[in-house]
Amino acid sequence: MSIPYFFGYGSLVNRATHDFPNASKARLSGWRRTWRHTDLRPVAFLTVVPDDCSQIEGLIAHVPRDDWVALDYRERAYERVSVTQAVQHDTKQDAEIAVYAVPEHKHATPVACHPILLSYLDVVVQGYLREFGPQGADRFFASTTGWDAPVLNDRATPRYPRHQQLTAQEAGFVDDHLAALSVNITF
Repeated sequence: MSIPYFFGYGSLVNRATHDFPNASKARLSGWRRTWRHTDLRPVAFLTVVPDDCSQIEGLIAHVPRDDWVALDYRERAYERVSVTQAVQHDTKQDAEIAVYAVPEHKHATPVACHPILLSYLDVVVQGYLREFGPQGADRFFASTTGWDAPVLNDRATPRYPRHQQLTAQEAGFVDDHLAALSVNITF
């Protein structure tokens, strides 16, 4: 019997945002991360879209008590998609792995009224720095599209509900990458 796992590629990479036990590093092939918005949320967020030429890093974790309800609620703007054969991992379990993705017809490119929250991006990058080091966080920026979206600097008053405090070095890492990408930062 297969054990249900999920592949996290955004905030779920940051272990401080959840208590899923035994999370482990993994790689998903055939998908690309991108910034999008839907009518379900007032801000932009990460999703994945099929892309045969792409590969992204993240974490897989066992779905507690084999019950998807709580995770489905947390990820309610997304649909769960089976990706078992596309995930490389080192777990010894017979895992059935799903990724959460918003269907292409339900999302659009972020715009000024649906910006990326810096507090959300900070959480994601902090997770990549802790799990994959600076090179892995570099790969996060390089393997993610949609950086033409505006970023709302809400660090002083974070709007993201699972925001985390960044060190000065982590915040500088994020800021340097956004500057290199010429991202429009708004306040």
